[in-house]
Amino acid sequence: MDNSKPVNFLLIITDQQRADHLGCYGNGILRTPNIDALAARGLRADEFHVASPICQPNRGSLMTGRMPSVHGVRHNGIDLDLGASTFVDVLRLAGYRTALVGKSHLQNITRNAAHWPPSPADRLAREARVKTPGEYGQEQAERWEEDPAHDMSLPYYGFEQVALSINHADSQFGHYRRWLRAQRADADALLGPENALHTPDYELAKCHQAWRTRCPEELYPTAWVTDQTISIMRNSVSDGKPFFIQCSYPDPHHPFTPPGRYWDMYRPEDVELPASFHGAHRGAPPHLLALHAQRDAGKAVKHTPALFACSEREAREAIALNYGNIACIDAGVGRLIAAIEPLGIGDNTVVIFTSDHGEYAGDHQLLLKGPIHYRGVTRVPFIWADPDFAGGKTTPSLLQTTDIAPTVLERAGVAAYNGIQGHSLSGLLVDPSRKVRDTLVIEEEGQRVYMGFPGRIRMRSLLDGRYRLSLYDGVEWGELYDLREDPHELVNLWDEDRGLRRQLMEAFAYTVFANSDTSPYPDTLA
Repeated sequence: MDNSKPVNFLLIITDQQRADHLGCYGNGILRTPNIDALAARGLRADEFHVASPICQPNRGSLMTGRMPSVHGVRHNGIDLDLGASTFVDVLRLAGYRTALVGKSHLQNITRNAAHWPPSPADRLAREARVKTPGEYGQEQAERWEEDPAHDMSLPYYGFEQVALSINHADSQFGHYRRWLRAQRADADALLGPENALHTPDYELAKCHQAWRTRCPEELYPTAWVTDQTISIMRNSVSDGKPFFIQCSYPDPHHPFTPPGRYWDMYRPEDVELPASFHGAHRGAPPHLLALHAQRDAGKAVKHTPALFACSEREAREAIALNYGNIACIDAGVGRLIAAIEPLGIGDNTVVIFTSDHGEYAGDHQLLLKGPIHYRGVTRVPFIWADPDFAGGKTTPSLLQTTDIAPTVLERAGVAAYNGIQGHSLSGLLVDPSRKVRDTLVIEEEGQRVYMGFPGRIRMRSLLDGRYRLSLYDGVEWGELYDLREDPHELVNLWDEDRGLRRQLMEAFAYTVFANSDTSPYPDTLA
């Protein structure tokens, strides 16, 4: 690398993609040549986990380098405080051109308030955390539809340019929908399940978790996100400023609507079910059993964003369509990478690939995501392709979403801010065998009351490289798995090995303590 050139960053992030839904992570059916090529010249992490397997909390952790319990976005619907320090804003103040294309989800995307408890009579007049003044609700789809003049107030958490696409599947709003309507007078008639092509053989179409979109590939959100990102890269090079661009694909998140040829690129009959689908459980957690019982009684709730127990056919459909969405994204990644060299920035541009959380995709007969921390929802891909370091490396170290912020800042040569809880991964680029941490904790705060719990689900999981311990608030049971001997998490040792449970509870306590806030210190307060 020419050290006289500042480092550029292209962060590619997908929505709801598990790690093993990539060829470079061992998937033998799904073809992802462009992402695989990125891994071949970069560092690939085998154990990269989310701070929370929920969109908004984990994206808040990506931006701040802090855990959800610290930055305050504990579940969807809570806006990230406009006063929060983000690594993107630090880059902007250091002279970087910063841009976000696609999904943001740093603020609530609907007008449904994230209040708890649900009864207004039970709410106190004032919350413990008071928002920093500023414009919230910028990502609400309703505002974009009702007010043609509505736009982003910039900079937005450090992004000085935002091309926004709100929601999932083909039914997205914001800048994308305005652009689509400018391309086609009948744009709205191309979108949504009500306008979809007929697919009588698909069970997921009956509950609107999948539909065959009429939107052509070249007008689909994935193509728009790719085009916008390439345009911003070109403009940044013309300006002579280093850039940090977050290219945020809204797919492969459900509902599944891969466009054109990607719809049937993979057939449900040809994909493999996860090993746990027909696995024999021992000590299965009560909420998993409750979901299975609900399905077996014909009462599974399948039309909401919440997880549900599925049939074998539904799992196969979800996997096949998920593969189609990822193949579409892979084509976009190929176009992004191909655009870098002609711009003359191949020797000073770092490309990062990850996702905000995973997807069950049939694990334990479940679909979508929820408060059961099987590896499919907590483990996501992470690839760091850096022209200044030899590629083709894999690290087994325990890593987490909070590590991205300090790593980017260190690689850019920009000082970090106090309170970042993640660790810089720069040492792994030299020696992938280094240990970054001994343990990590994954946080989840729910909004729903379901699956037999007395209230909304609050849980934490500890990972130490071998075991997974999961604790749930308000109940006496939990989960404990030996991931080395039981990689598919079928044997719950919670009641079988109480000595091991006590040992991991101690590690959990120390890890939570390490995750407590250290910022601000008293002498920095006004």
